[in-house]
Amino acid sequence: MTRKTKSGNAYTPITPKKSIDDVPKCSKNTVFSLLTILLLISVSTYLYMSDSENTLKNSNISSKYLKQKIGSSHGVDNYCTVTSDEYKFDCFPRGKADKESCEKRNCCWSPNTQNSQIPWCYYSSNYSNYKVINVTESRTEITAFFNIKTNTIYKNDLKVLCMDISFQTAQRLRVKIYDPENKRYEPPYPEVPILKLNNTNEPLVSDYIVKLSDNNVGFAILRKIDNLTIFDTRNIGGFIYSDQFIQLSALLPTKYIYGLGEHRSSLVLDMNWKTYTFFNHDSVPTNDMNGYGSHPFYLMIEKSGKSHGVFLFNSNAMDIVLQPTPAITYRTIGGILDFYYFMGPTPSDVISQYTDTIGRSFLPSYWTLGFHICRYGQTFKELINVHNRTVSAGIPWDTHWNDIDYMKNGNDFTLSDNFTNLPKYVNYLHEVGMHNVILLDPGVASRESKGSYPPYDDGLKNGVFIKNSSGLPLEGQVWNLDGGTVFPDFTHPKSIDYWINQISNFHNILPFDGLWIDMNEPSNFINGDWEDCISTNSSRWENPQYTPNVAGGKLNYKTICMSVIQYAGLHYDLHNIYGFSEAITTQFALSVIKNSRPLVISRSSFSGLGHFAGHWTGDVFSTWDDMKQSITDIMLFNMFGVPLVGADICGFNDNTTVELCSRWSQLGAFYPFSRNHNSLGSVDQDPVALGPLVIESAKKALLIRYSLLPYLYSLFWRAHIYGETVARPLFFEYPNDNCTYSIDTQFLWGSALLISPVLKEDQVDVDIYLPNDLWYDYYSKKCIQSNGSIFTVEAPSDTIPLKIRGGYILPIQDPATTTTNSRKNSFGLLVTPNKFKEAFGYLFWDDGDSLNVWENGLYNEIHFKLNNTILLNEVITNNYSDEKTILQNITIFGIHNEPKNIQVNGATYSNFYYNKTEEVLYFLTLNLDLNIVFNITWT
Repeated sequence: MTRKTKSGNAYTPITPKKSIDDVPKCSKNTVFSLLTILLLISVSTYLYMSDSENTLKNSNISSKYLKQKIGSSHGVDNYCTVTSDEYKFDCFPRGKADKESCEKRNCCWSPNTQNSQIPWCYYSSNYSNYKVINVTESRTEITAFFNIKTNTIYKNDLKVLCMDISFQTAQRLRVKIYDPENKRYEPPYPEVPILKLNNTNEPLVSDYIVKLSDNNVGFAILRKIDNLTIFDTRNIGGFIYSDQFIQLSALLPTKYIYGLGEHRSSLVLDMNWKTYTFFNHDSVPTNDMNGYGSHPFYLMIEKSGKSHGVFLFNSNAMDIVLQPTPAITYRTIGGILDFYYFMGPTPSDVISQYTDTIGRSFLPSYWTLGFHICRYGQTFKELINVHNRTVSAGIPWDTHWNDIDYMKNGNDFTLSDNFTNLPKYVNYLHEVGMHNVILLDPGVASRESKGSYPPYDDGLKNGVFIKNSSGLPLEGQVWNLDGGTVFPDFTHPKSIDYWINQISNFHNILPFDGLWIDMNEPSNFINGDWEDCISTNSSRWENPQYTPNVAGGKLNYKTICMSVIQYAGLHYDLHNIYGFSEAITTQFALSVIKNSRPLVISRSSFSGLGHFAGHWTGDVFSTWDDMKQSITDIMLFNMFGVPLVGADICGFNDNTTVELCSRWSQLGAFYPFSRNHNSLGSVDQDPVALGPLVIESAKKALLIRYSLLPYLYSLFWRAHIYGETVARPLFFEYPNDNCTYSIDTQFLWGSALLISPVLKEDQVDVDIYLPNDLWYDYYSKKCIQSNGSIFTVEAPSDTIPLKIRGGYILPIQDPATTTTNSRKNSFGLLVTPNKFKEAFGYLFWDDGDSLNVWENGLYNEIHFKLNNTILLNEVITNNYSDEKTILQNITIFGIHNEPKNIQVNGATYSNFYYNKTEEVLYFLTLNLDLNIVFNITWT
């Protein structure tokens, strides 16, 4: 064990005089009195030493400030700074400020009539409410105590703080700031594994350096290899830690920041004094409004091309402000500050490290990756008509969904009189290898006659509904026609059996295959409850001193009361994970009932959702702009660890058009989750309903999708095991090409397939960016050697441009109109050599539906390699044999000269075809078992 002391704002090893174990440390299980904390000053062998000169010297902002003394407050000199506007951090985020009210906050006043976004009231450079009283350090962690020295205008400032900095892995660092005297709320989900570097005498190997401020709650994280400061809270902004207002600001190294969802935003986030609000809310996706989910995580590209990520593990309502410094400010109204830093260094590494923390995404059933059709506002007869015309048109299709129309009176777990034959239809779908998913809201009807509606009676008996201050179930209203809705508390232990029983009982009536959980922010058609959330002390929770910039201006707008009680605490704290807790319970219930991989698609989300469920982007409009926005949305949710994501193809709200739906059907065929769905009152928009162009576009694109399903399924396996993305931005593969950083009109499947949809009306070609690489056209097979340029490519009205990157081998399968039948067909390989005439690929294969196939080893993993004129496979795992995996066809692109002396496993082979115009070599009817090693050569 080593002890380190502070020297010039860095840490150097010294010989310990006393074991670190002899000094009390912060942990959530340790409670300190203020006296104990203060006594540490005299008993600790390590006192924090001042390094203000070096802190200022190393700070990113030192050159920006000229200090000017303007006064003092509470006996502490206060300095305002004459500085560039972008370094002003807002000291008056709510209300109307003037000079007097600003200076009462111990802040600086400087009106700016030229730009209203720039704060007039801002923090001084030496603003500080806490002072250091003790710091101890071991090889794998730093622990610091702080004592308050100045109260703020916010109520109940915490008197003592503890900061634990733990070096969890070489690439992962945790900084936790909390109250060591009183246990505060921390999110129960996701369950983050506790990691710590081995505390041995071996040299510490990590990618980061931590530096602390001299005498306040400030720290900086640096990348060790280039000494770049990636997150610096020292001497900037106004650190505040009160009971219901916690604020921390940090300087950032660049403006290339991604994430911070769910919001309608550009791919690269706007840093021009932009506020992003995190409070799950039911509203159509709208600019500058909090969305359905909360993901307080961002990824940033540094000037070197390296990337890092930052996650604040806090589920309370919050605002995050980005400003052009570049800098970030967090303002949350509860919980604690619990930061995780991921050092990458590639974008893919960052996401892998992030999902290792919040949970890897689940492996979906194979049928889930087929095409889905749904609509809201449909009779049973109309449902059958959609089925018949889609099948007759030969459009690949796997799953028919049911929106709320199937319910009686809008009640969960019921069938309306118009849908009494739905169970027979679902059984028929199963007979032909298709599937069914139904919508399920969390709200349970509460005003049905006693004894007539078991979901309410059983929940009341078991006490699983969220309760108001009187101990009675809180009642709001959602879709239930009888006017009352109660909400299960999915943090309650009894909710698990309750939810399993309700789903199981209904599954015995209607044998659905998956559940679509909607309205689970939770949504409410009234504000709070029927009693206006009136209870003792409710104002503190319903109207806190600081309310983030939420839709409607108050926390209970179109949701339930913040002051109501759940098993795990106040809804005020738990609101953003309500839908997440429902997804966890629903996923488990389906696993038990079906004994196969569950499909759960959730609207509400929080960090970690992807471990249990997928997501669709909600009630988007049938517009070209919303279609374009969907590309950013699916790329961001892949960064959030939710790869099974898609938008409603052709749009949900309003009427689509033939051309829009044609192009959207092409794009939607390449969403990881591909579903056509629209709203009550809109025209039918299933492909056949809109005529020949949409039929042809959908059919052509979906046949390509179905042929590529082995590749897509293998990408989901990589996401499940390694935390990779399925759909990803170009900069993930080309982080040193800054031309890719803001591209939000193209995306990749994995590393190999580039999708470049048409996103504007009346276009039959599209300009696309191709990074420095070899790119092969999917249709013509022609090769382009790009040096990082924009190319205009043809895009006929029924065709989406596709390119395959050189250096990859994609497993494919002859497509059928269902995944069930596609899986019975033979396999092929698409081989696209790079400039070194090399290529690599892989196939993951199992039964497509069983639970725990990876854990039980019941799968096949096969790698493919091309080296000049030798193509072979490598069987890594071969434990699944229920289906034959026969390789019949191979297509090798970029063969400039006609091959000769072709051999397969040492024998001369003649059933091939070389297309000189395409420069493509085709192998036909090979009849090779993929699970047996093969070797193909030519000269």
